Amino acid sequence: MSTKLKIIKQGVISFNKSSFGTVTLFEIAQSLGISRGNLTYHFKDKKVLLKAILEDMLEKMEVQRKKSRSLPSFENLHNEVQLYFKFQKTYSFIFRDSQVLKLPYVNKKFKEMTAQTILDNQAAIAFSIQLGNMKPEPFPGIYNNLAVMTWVLSFYWSAQNIVRNTSKNEDGEKVIWSLLLPHFTPKGVKAFKNYFGENYFNQMGEAFQFDINKYISF
Repeated sequence: MSTKLKIIKQGVISFNKSSFGTVTLFEIAQSLGISRGNLTYHFKDKKVLLKAILEDMLEKMEVQRKKSRSLPSFENLHNEVQLYFKFQKTYSFIFRDSQVLKLPYVNKKFKEMTAQTILDNQAAIAFSIQLGNMKPEPFPGIYNNLAVMTWVLSFYWSAQNIVRNTSKNEDGEKVIWSLLLPHFTPKGVKAFKNYFGENYFNQMGEAFQFDINKYISF
């Protein structure tokens, strides 16, 4: 592995551990056993290093997306969601740090990726309606909102886990399907069960307690 790639790899590890704002180039150089001058020969400052990390991440994501993007389908939606979850773990400091997301270069790249992801979600819904797997939109706005919410839950799943301090075993993708499944036709539900399995369908999460006394004390 070249020195440049080693720096990128160590940068991700260090930023994930201590945040982009607090880690210095000197600390990254120390972790690699090289001089700060050697590091700055490749990356003159942290923003240049961040740009290289982001480009590396986006390139890897695009390679994975191209493997599954053929027809707009819920199989591809599943792959897309899992892709977001995977890269959130590997590059957590990017997805969790609002200051990093606000940086012009990062913001621009994520806006482009977000727009494409929402468009893909809309295409998946439209394709499912044409196949008869989803019902027609019940009233205007619902399906566009679902396309956006699918992205929101995918992109911010890691961050919300920190806020809610939830179990790592909670399945974020099932939360997304819980929003979509009520709009499936019987044909769509059958296709869903065929793809994911009956057990997956029957284990979307904890059953809702509808006893009002559980929530309100009179």
